[in-house]
Amino acid sequence: MRYVSTRGEAPVLGFEDVLLTGLARDGGLYVPESWPEFSAAEIRAMAGKSYREIALEVMMPFVGDAIDRPAMAEMVDRAYDSFDHRAVVPLRQIGDNDWLLELFHGPTLAFKDVAMQLLGRLFDHVLSRRGERVTIVGATSGDTGSAAIEGCRGRDAIDIFILYPHGRVSDIQRRQMTTTGDPNVHCIALDGTFDDCQDLLKALFNDGGFRDRLRLSAVNSINWARVMAQIVYYFAAAVRLGGPDRPMAFTVPTGNFGDIFAGYAAQRMGLPIQLLRVATNRNDILARFFSSGDYRMGEVSPTMSPSMDIQISSNFERLLFDLCDRDGTAVHTKMAAFKQSGAFSVDPEQLATARQVFDAHRVDEDETLDTISESYRAAGLLIDPHTAIGIKAAAVKRPDPTIPMISLATAHPAKFPESVARAVGLRPRLPARLAGLLERDENRVRLGNDFDAVRRFISDNARILRNGS
Repeated sequence: MRYVSTRGEAPVLGFEDVLLTGLARDGGLYVPESWPEFSAAEIRAMAGKSYREIALEVMMPFVGDAIDRPAMAEMVDRAYDSFDHRAVVPLRQIGDNDWLLELFHGPTLAFKDVAMQLLGRLFDHVLSRRGERVTIVGATSGDTGSAAIEGCRGRDAIDIFILYPHGRVSDIQRRQMTTTGDPNVHCIALDGTFDDCQDLLKALFNDGGFRDRLRLSAVNSINWARVMAQIVYYFAAAVRLGGPDRPMAFTVPTGNFGDIFAGYAAQRMGLPIQLLRVATNRNDILARFFSSGDYRMGEVSPTMSPSMDIQISSNFERLLFDLCDRDGTAVHTKMAAFKQSGAFSVDPEQLATARQVFDAHRVDEDETLDTISESYRAAGLLIDPHTAIGIKAAAVKRPDPTIPMISLATAHPAKFPESVARAVGLRPRLPARLAGLLERDENRVRLGNDFDAVRRFISDNARILRNGS
């Protein structure tokens, strides 16, 4: 498998180099040169298999001969040993033909664990074989940071630096990042929004000298391996409900577009997905795009679903690449216009192509609280605000009620106790694995939205420079 940049000017790479590179050198994102395809018979054969077995089948075409199958199988097994549910991502029926795919049974109680627990092991495997080390930098709106830290903490070949917007993540999310105590973990509270963190992250990668000296790598969903691991649960959920012999619909609480892009990839690989519904909060750049074809940045507005408080959805560029018939020059032109003016548009034909599989719905704060409350009242089910946004959006404009609608439950309610308590009058308890989290000492540094200050802090603390290796 070979990978190309969405902007068409970076070198074509194999899987290992894409894993370690993260963002392409032309500022684009790597995607497979062509989509691997599964026949209906091959998908049908996944029925009855474990999540780990399905994961291996789905991911091996992306890995190719870079990692042998037994080694990959061992990493998959070890990654999902860390989950506290045997099904890894269990399905729960919540209506006549409505389902909840629970993605929060990993170590940090969020869907990011599904990819991050594997990603850390992939890094270890490749770096150990090469005798190299890397400096990972990431930006988080809440859950990516803790999941990345959990996947990379204590690893000798990795230093990890996570930027998060100061005061814009929940207390639980922050403490999951800042209380590990591992010397290779560094948390930076940035004065700004998640979009500011993401802009600084991309600027660090675009500084060629700095990037090379520190051997920068990424754990955000700009890293293709993250998306690859998330494709799996679309296949796993679909075959449990009768796929490929019946179509499926998914609703995904969406911020940076990586999670739902994985569903798009699954469809391109042959999974019969009729609809991918983008669920947003009031930071609705994606909902506005799928309504009008106009991708226009607005102001980031803080909400009770902070992981979706985003106005620049990085992974949208991967979809744009396909909408532009994989013309990197066209994508580069549109992204340059977006950087200059904060907006670009697609033509009616491109919008129509996107609408063949995507639609979108915005959910406001009152609707989010009402959905949390109704879920608990009707079924005794506690859900977090992001999951509530997905469930609410899933109930709107069902195109065909005979098709299963699967909503992605992206975080455990205990990560957002204040919002849940506001809706139902009780605070969800932290699982036993996080006992004592609120009493642990925190270790973080607060920096202004200043590229030079962030770069200097990383340089001063990266072991790769101190050790000269």
